[in-house]
Amino acid sequence: MSKQLDALVHDAAQRLAKGQLVAFPTETVYGLGADASNPQAVRAIFSAKGRPADHPVIVHVAVDADITPWVASIPEEATKLMQAFWPGPLTLILPKAKAVNALVTGGQDTIGIRCPSHPVAQALLKAFAQITANPSAGVAAPSANRFGQVSPTKAQHVRDEFPDLDPDTLFILAGGDADVGIESTIVDVSRVAEGIAPVVLRPGHITAQQIARVLQQDLGQKSTPNTPRVSGSLKAHYAPRTPLYLVSAEQIEQLAAPNSVAVVIDASPPSVVPCYQAPAVPEHFASQLYSMLRQLDQQGYSAIYVQQPPHNEAWEAVNDRLARAAAAFS
Repeated sequence: MSKQLDALVHDAAQRLAKGQLVAFPTETVYGLGADASNPQAVRAIFSAKGRPADHPVIVHVAVDADITPWVASIPEEATKLMQAFWPGPLTLILPKAKAVNALVTGGQDTIGIRCPSHPVAQALLKAFAQITANPSAGVAAPSANRFGQVSPTKAQHVRDEFPDLDPDTLFILAGGDADVGIESTIVDVSRVAEGIAPVVLRPGHITAQQIARVLQQDLGQKSTPNTPRVSGSLKAHYAPRTPLYLVSAEQIEQLAAPNSVAVVIDASPPSVVPCYQAPAVPEHFASQLYSMLRQLDQQGYSAIYVQQPPHNEAWEAVNDRLARAAAAFS
């Protein structure tokens, strides 16, 4: 990193240590970060986002962090997944340590832990650990947007989301665009001691098939009793302000809704409605999804019609985000 960026990272880490909010880039989306061990700082996240108190946040740690102060136990399955996918877009749900504040966990007995791969995120987490002289230092960081809205993948998105917060209230550490573009895969490994297999609670860039291959076992189902609440699990979420509807390729081709826009993957573009050509590769679609929705939100359309992607594992994470976005208007 440049000397200028190093200085900004150090400034951001100092702000975290003082209990302030810092938005920072990860490979998935920009996070709204605060010292996870400081209840007042974590409370500021919930206040800024308008986030319900029972909705847990994810604790982000550096590559070499000791996570044992955060968790009550680390099952073998969790260790395998850490070795395979950390640093990277994977969050693990583990039994929480008794000392962890209930604000972080949404009042549950589990905690979400993630080790991001973005170099600026890692530099910030390491600097924060050094400043606080705490090798277990963690930063609580949900996405840096108002609750339920489209997650930010650029620093400008964060500025647009919180125009009322000055730099002394929210420091934004810019680090380029997020590569993955959608939130991390969340895997529950908190109940394996009870005989419940690991469960994918939120699909993401790392697929269920990849996880099962590493663990060499079949995964459990989300419908099992006592499934932990996790970030992004509400039916309506990730929603633009413009009403969004998922429709078939045939419906897209015949679309004639006034003042609307069509998002096309491989269908023939409608003849009378403006069209946004989205990538037909799921990873590319995911990386552009939130930026696309924010862009279309600013065009004054009365509706956004999105062609339903294929129903297969490659598109699972994108389908999850689009279905929750559309649910806000159903």
